[in-house]
Amino acid sequence: MMKFRFRRQGNDPHREKIKQDLFAFSKTVEHGFPNQPSALAYDPKRQLLAIGTKSGAMKIYGAPGVEMTGLHKDTAAVTQIHFLYGQGRILSLLDDNTIHLWEIVQRENRSHLVEVHSFNLPGRPGIESTSAWFCHLSVGFLNLQNTPNKSLLFVMLFTCLVIPLFSVPEEYKCGKSLGPVESLQEHPQDSDKILIGYSRGLVVLWDLNSRHVVNLFLGKQQLESLVWERSGNSFVSSHSDGGYMVWAVSSSNPCTHDPISSTVPYGPFPCKAVNKILWRTTESGAPLVLFSGGMPRASYGDRHCLTILQDSNHVTLDFTSRVIDFFTIHCTDKDKEFDDPSALVVLLEEELIVIDLQMAGWPTVPAPYLAPLHSSAITCSCHISNVLPKLWERVISAGQQQCPLQNYENWPICGGKNLASDPKQKELLLTGHEDGTVRFWDASGVSLKPLYKLSTANIFQTDCDHNDSLTQAGEEEWPPFRKVGCFDPYSDDPRLGIQKISVCKYSGKLVVAGTAGQVIVMVLSDEKSDHMIDVATVDLLQDREGFTWKGHDRLPPKSGSVVFAPGFQPVVLVQCMPPAAVTAVTLHAEWNLIAFGTSHGFGLFDYHRRSPVLARCTLHPNDSLAMEGPLSRVKSLKKSLRQSFRRIRKSRVSGKKRAVVYSPTNKVQEANAQLAEHDAEVTPVQRRIEPRSADDSLSGVVRCLCFADTFLRDGTHHGPTMWAGTNSGSVYAYALDVPSQEKFSEQSVEALLGKEIQLMHRAPVVSIAVLDGRGNPLPEPYEVSRDLAKAPDMQGSHSVLIASEEQFKVFMLPKVSAKTKFKLTAHEGCRVRKVALSNFTSVSSEEYSENALVCLTNLGDIHMFSVPALRPQVRYDCIRKEDISGIASCVFTKTGQGFYLISPSEYERFSLSARVITEPLCRVDVERPHDLSAHSGSSTPLPPQANGTHKTQAESKSVETEGLLDEMRSALSSPVLDSPNSSADITLDTTGELTVEDVKDFLMTVDEAENNFRNITEEDGRPPGILIN
Repeated sequence: MMKFRFRRQGNDPHREKIKQDLFAFSKTVEHGFPNQPSALAYDPKRQLLAIGTKSGAMKIYGAPGVEMTGLHKDTAAVTQIHFLYGQGRILSLLDDNTIHLWEIVQRENRSHLVEVHSFNLPGRPGIESTSAWFCHLSVGFLNLQNTPNKSLLFVMLFTCLVIPLFSVPEEYKCGKSLGPVESLQEHPQDSDKILIGYSRGLVVLWDLNSRHVVNLFLGKQQLESLVWERSGNSFVSSHSDGGYMVWAVSSSNPCTHDPISSTVPYGPFPCKAVNKILWRTTESGAPLVLFSGGMPRASYGDRHCLTILQDSNHVTLDFTSRVIDFFTIHCTDKDKEFDDPSALVVLLEEELIVIDLQMAGWPTVPAPYLAPLHSSAITCSCHISNVLPKLWERVISAGQQQCPLQNYENWPICGGKNLASDPKQKELLLTGHEDGTVRFWDASGVSLKPLYKLSTANIFQTDCDHNDSLTQAGEEEWPPFRKVGCFDPYSDDPRLGIQKISVCKYSGKLVVAGTAGQVIVMVLSDEKSDHMIDVATVDLLQDREGFTWKGHDRLPPKSGSVVFAPGFQPVVLVQCMPPAAVTAVTLHAEWNLIAFGTSHGFGLFDYHRRSPVLARCTLHPNDSLAMEGPLSRVKSLKKSLRQSFRRIRKSRVSGKKRAVVYSPTNKVQEANAQLAEHDAEVTPVQRRIEPRSADDSLSGVVRCLCFADTFLRDGTHHGPTMWAGTNSGSVYAYALDVPSQEKFSEQSVEALLGKEIQLMHRAPVVSIAVLDGRGNPLPEPYEVSRDLAKAPDMQGSHSVLIASEEQFKVFMLPKVSAKTKFKLTAHEGCRVRKVALSNFTSVSSEEYSENALVCLTNLGDIHMFSVPALRPQVRYDCIRKEDISGIASCVFTKTGQGFYLISPSEYERFSLSARVITEPLCRVDVERPHDLSAHSGSSTPLPPQANGTHKTQAESKSVETEGLLDEMRSALSSPVLDSPNSSADITLDTTGELTVEDVKDFLMTVDEAENNFRNITEEDGRPPGILIN
């Protein structure tokens, strides 16, 4: 008998062109709050905010939609960043002792953040690191301070720092006893003078031109930070004892021993250090004082606080995460007499807080971006495409009633211009959280804006209300604390966690399911309501004997009526028993049905009649782990070892020859044997797949549920059906008898098992979808009846697409005969984790589109297949295979986009479509006296992608410096910057390009500096002095 082999034919050029017009992979934007922020900066002229992170990321933010991202080549923490006033240039200092210069460049009529120069500083990374720095252009040097070995290092071009001996008292004459330099501050009116603060308490006002000390201020407390008063006649120092001092600067008194005033706001008991302080003058007369830290050490030493003082007004902002840095947005025009701050921006470890300083009471300003997605840990997510305008307006209205002051027009950081056009359709991203909340986000554009928050905790009896009242009562005492921010990582009860979400965007119905088996049906209402919640219990075990639930108890619902605000309001609570976490849920609003599944089985519930329709137990007799629950602590090590040894013995016995018994396992072994014999003839090569045991633990977990109007009983009559897939590869199909809408209240829904399919390899079923006669997915409920979608083809034969962890298979209905399949695990060696059906529109013609099956594997790559033929189309690397949480959190949209968590607080957005792309399109206009990027020619590095990965960058060439000094001097007219820094508030004006070649001749050790100093003093005939080192 002749054997024929089917080989893959060559690529069709026409088909390849179509695929290029349909599919294209790109990571577009990062939504949320940067993970582990470490540095902050602000440019008051361009109104841009910069944040650096511990992973080396640089993020620039302006008006909503204005975002730019860059990433340093090496993964090192960003310790300090500084804007060069109005130039669109940023200096970053990393903890590996490297300095980097970034520029905002214009390409293709849009702005990108590009690294143009970098050089290494002397010293050992992490041991001899820099903590204070600034660029001063009039003399052309970059000042850096080396903290651990207590030496002041100058990367100089023209000067060094000398303090005459006669100016310093005896106890300050030894340079090393002064401690490290904590702060460098440029004079607000005279840029040739800098204020240098040493940890010991000594503060020096130094003249850069004449190279001599103007004033000495002899503090006796350990110094933390310095800040100038606007006029330059005084400055303020903060100290480790929790206090701050005001010092007068007078030319008649070169050595000042005592400050004008000294205050310990939260004394007299020992207090923590005031890490940073700001002093802002106001037209009303009283200055505004802002400082972080300073709390009483014994009582509130663990609090993260920032204090605002003005006259009798005193507020202590109490945060739930550590203060990284802060700054004020105020007037920087030198012609103005007062600072008049308008806003306070505080960067915390887990969120960004903006305070309005002009409104009474200093309220919080809602942020249009940088929202802390992880205010409570994200447990699930759901995306809704093409939201109807009516539903959109109702959700926004409910959110505005929750937060009446939610007006993004007052956002003070508004630099740049968003060039992106308004989105053609509205998109919602719903996130479920550990504290039982569901948050609605506007995912239509680059900025992920919070719209509405739904809480389910008020449905149940918890102890959180009582604890909150006690806490608030105790916090009315001194200091005047005010809770600020929404980050709250602690859940009152882990059983409240949201596990699954299902939404009907046409009817305004929502189903949320939780960790303790609670399934809540909600309806969107525009009015406040006070009603009781109907509670129904569904026993999924069906009185099966031999199983005892060892996990957590159910959440007790509140008795009596409950008040609900406008928005989504619960109408019925379905409690699964045992109260295991819900693993699958789906909603069909047109039939008034919900289906839900746990590790024990699945159920069908009629929420209109408040009655259960079906309960099916899917447990195998050996499913002992399913009875212990995710929160159980009674799992037995002996039991696990016993099951492992049983599995080993079983695999050994199965290898011996024995009587052939018809079973799916034998069919798998037979197929593998044939595969081994004809391995050379198979194209492509397939891997052998070991069959899974039927008695594996958790085999009864319900993985997916699906409603469909299709042919199940015969090929001529179609009707409502429900499909369920389990962890053991079983698929259950039920025919439903749903009454007409007029008889919903009279007749009950009935369910009859129509088909039961057992996959050969018993691989977990990930997804089930029914396709119409043309191979298109069936429309959603109400889409056809409201003329929002084309009616499905009910003439041709329908098919069902079943996706397991190992393969995709299409069965014809109603006979359930196999039509086609693709063995992903056998071909690619990976397993399916996420599956979705998406529609892709051609970039060449809006009239042409295709449906495709999108699959994310456990290796982090994305495969796309045609539907229903299951022909492979394209493959993309998307997520690192080690990023298990990122793979588990991925959610696809119906238009070919996706989201996944790259950190607990950030979503990475990506696009698989060549047409539908959501990415930053912005422009920031800058003026530079000397453009570095213009000289780099073809070696200018390409802008980094939004996910922080660089393309290959050529090493930048050295820039000519002729005439640069004059240009830098001309930039001195720039007003003083308030550049925030966690360790010292440093002032920057502007800078020229500094390469290693420019400064390598001037880098020196401390010994070399001392020798040079001796030569200088001998040549100039100056009195002996000390070098501060």
